[in-house]
Amino acid sequence: MKWLSEIFTEIQKQLTDALGQLKRMETWLIIGVIFGFALLTYAVAQFAFRTDSVLRYLHMAGGACRELTNGPIIFLFCGMIFFFLAAAVTFGELQSYFDSKRRKADYQARQSLKYGLSWGSVAILIPIAALLFFRAYCR
Repeated sequence: MKWLSEIFTEIQKQLTDALGQLKRMETWLIIGVIFGFALLTYAVAQFAFRTDSVLRYLHMAGGACRELTNGPIIFLFCGMIFFFLAAAVTFGELQSYFDSKRRKADYQARQSLKYGLSWGSVAILIPIAALLFFRAYCR
């Protein structure tokens, strides 16, 4: 029964550490960035589902959107890939920024912040461009 007590003690320690992370500003900043990217993804997905030919055939897609040809589909697919890559790089640069700040490496922290903001801007501009495209494509 000692092993069971050790397991519960370890679980309690892990939960205490996880709750301690919620007291840090960095954690809430990352949660906010994740929420922002998820919100942009959701907005683009709502328009994308309106243009899906299978959903339109089944009369499950609302709205009046023209049917997409191969060019726009390839553009949107590549944009989705670059969005996820830019979002991943943004998270990596933010992590590098927090780590450099913790180690008091000011130059590396500034560089990471600059790159993180640049890649974050790219990651935000891609879904905004997709939203503008869908807005022009759909009534």
